[in-house]
Amino acid sequence: MPLADPRKGCDKEAMGSVDPNDRAWRVWGRAAWLIAALFATLVPHALWRLAGQPSPWPRHFLRAAARASGVRVTVAGTPCRPPVFFVANHLSWTDICILGGVVETSFVAQDMIAGWPVIGWMARLNDTVFVSRTDRRSAGDQVARLRLAIARPRPVTLFPEGTTTDGRSLLPFKTPLFEGLAPPPPGLMVQPVHLDFDDAGKALAWIGTEGAPANARRTLARRGSFGVTVRFLEPFDPAGMDRKAIAATARARIAASLA
Repeated sequence: MPLADPRKGCDKEAMGSVDPNDRAWRVWGRAAWLIAALFATLVPHALWRLAGQPSPWPRHFLRAAARASGVRVTVAGTPCRPPVFFVANHLSWTDICILGGVVETSFVAQDMIAGWPVIGWMARLNDTVFVSRTDRRSAGDQVARLRLAIARPRPVTLFPEGTTTDGRSLLPFKTPLFEGLAPPPPGLMVQPVHLDFDDAGKALAWIGTEGAPANARRTLARRGSFGVTVRFLEPFDPAGMDRKAIAATARARIAASLA
């Protein structure tokens, strides 16, 4: 299917009809905010970990990162208490800042991110579960790692489309990783989450051939803010369901909210 132009729906500024120096100042200003938030949370995070306590500081950093990126977050619905497995649609790298700033959660991410400078290191600090979408030989190991992650008291979030979209549609869900929920740990609930971006946010979706640095710059350069409603949808008990049924149920609930 053809991919939408990531600039569609942008204002004149997003299309480049503004002073480039003005945009550069916003990029550097927001980047400085992100760096300050990182350093402000690293030390207490390390102290919490040394004390053997669950650290709330990744959530504080991600919440600050969302604000620095120009996101206005609204929450609709109630997130489940652990043990819970969140399943969400995916538009942008900001999704992690948005959802991780609202609830304590680790994420499932592609293994290539582990090698990214700084970003990979930060992902490991947040107990990210790295998986490969191309190496089928390691599928069993990946399911085992996911099962270990969801057995912990901290929630895990999966973006099962396997890529980002424009926020107006929903791709088929990749089902192999749902094998980690069959059977689920005792008491685990699956809660679908709809990240509902406004038009300005949808215009910043990371799609097509746009690289990560280009999308980050486009997001940080934007004047003003954009809105996202995090919609926690009706959870369900995955006990007795296979991976395809779990994926289909979660997708149907997000699709209904999207519609």
